[in-house]
Amino acid sequence: MSIKQKNIAILIDCDNVSHKYAKGIFNDITKYGTVSIKRAYGNWKSKSLSGWEKVLQKYNIQPIQQFDYTKGKNATDIAMTIDSMDLLYTKSLQGVALVTSDSDFTPIATRIMSDGLTVYGYGESKTPGAFINSCSQFIYVEKLSIKKDSLKEIEDDNTNQITEENNDDISILEDEYSSLAGYKGNNYNVKKDKKLQNFLCNAIYQTSKDDDWSDLKDVGLYIKQNSSFAPINYGFNKLGDLIKELDIFEIGYTNNKLTMLVREKY
Repeated sequence: MSIKQKNIAILIDCDNVSHKYAKGIFNDITKYGTVSIKRAYGNWKSKSLSGWEKVLQKYNIQPIQQFDYTKGKNATDIAMTIDSMDLLYTKSLQGVALVTSDSDFTPIATRIMSDGLTVYGYGESKTPGAFINSCSQFIYVEKLSIKKDSLKEIEDDNTNQITEENNDDISILEDEYSSLAGYKGNNYNVKKDKKLQNFLCNAIYQTSKDDDWSDLKDVGLYIKQNSSFAPINYGFNKLGDLIKELDIFEIGYTNNKLTMLVREKY
């Protein structure tokens, strides 16, 4: 049975994200669906945006000109916000990617999610936590160049609803992620990150069956629904690889090794 491909729009704040991350961003976003709308915003007369010119041509991105009408005021923010709302009501979308390191986009990310769309956030390490936590998923663009061998992770995108009885658990997960959300440097070691380990332990506990085993698919879905966590920010392309690297969980397989199971070691 095939899964319906998501229709995604990507809006780029060129004032706040460097052009050198474009390749990684587009390689990543295409994993989640078809990018049918591509727009980049900025004052194209500014020399600081000259690096984006070739990128616009390569990825067939529509440039949206924004003049600096008033010094100190960012017209790009306003234009992206207006376009975001227009797209919600005029296009059939399942997701919107906001490429920015500016916390001013926090309200629009929240608004898009309230309409049931997935918000994919991409930004540099300077991105404030408010915007990070307002996205369905946020990825630090510096991490997109990191490549590691990975297991095949089975995901189910059909479930987007959160049941009321999980509200207390959700707030716990959000609080835990907020406390560990932040850019990880090149010398970062996941095995020493106790906050990350507690975060994953909680997600596995919340999705475990009577035998304490959790399906990795359920763990990933629970995390996706309740936080902006992304394993690539910790140096791993797949959640399964991150969990195995920590070496604090038992790993099992069913269904001819197509389904990965995980539980905390005792």
